[in-house]
Amino acid sequence: MFLAILIGFIGGRWRGLASLPADVQLSLDMLAVVTWWIGSFVCCFSIRIFRMSVFPLCFLLWLVPLPEFALSHIVSFLQLGSAYAARLLFEIARVPVIQDGVLLSIPGLRLEVAQECSSLRSSLMLLVTSMVLAHLLLRSAWGKGLVILAAIPLCLAKNGFRIFALAMLGVYVDPGFLHGWLHHRGGIVFFLLFLAALLVLIRLVGWAERKTAARMAVSKIASPTSVVKADPQ
Repeated sequence: MFLAILIGFIGGRWRGLASLPADVQLSLDMLAVVTWWIGSFVCCFSIRIFRMSVFPLCFLLWLVPLPEFALSHIVSFLQLGSAYAARLLFEIARVPVIQDGVLLSIPGLRLEVAQECSSLRSSLMLLVTSMVLAHLLLRSAWGKGLVILAAIPLCLAKNGFRIFALAMLGVYVDPGFLHGWLHHRGGIVFFLLFLAALLVLIRLVGWAERKTAARMAVSKIASPTSVVKADPQ
């Protein structure tokens, strides 16, 4: 709660000394509010209950909107990463491709991975979904962390596959795919496809968790135990 007051004070201080952008001010205000909620929960229910509820409480941080400068860096990362992923898919399919930043050129088509093609919303949704599913379906911290980290390359792969599929359909099937429904509103199709891949990954990690737990249990049983002799006195 003290931290929440400090964040609010810093935001108000900066607002008085200099003109903060509205998006930065909103981020600081929401961060202060969420921090105050978490502190109030700790004061009301103790640290022990907080440790039991740390995931849903920290999940509230998703309510804090990212400022514009942070969003621009994330969008640029998604654009460039999606272009690299699409280029890799073209190379695997043996389609001649030339990449210049976010520009891709294949025979019969030159395309740009624009900001609108970065799939920021669906990528964030995939990341949030991976966090929730990992928390509900996995037990170990390493398993949860692995799934959440794997969601980032999955987001890039999803965007790259969408670009690759639209380009191939537009060049070799029908140019209407480049401006049709699949381009503008077909993101849910690719999201569900990679959500299924995420579920397969979670299942594999869960299997690895069970194998690791079984090996640890066997090693504990097989380890020699110390024998304590009772004192006859």
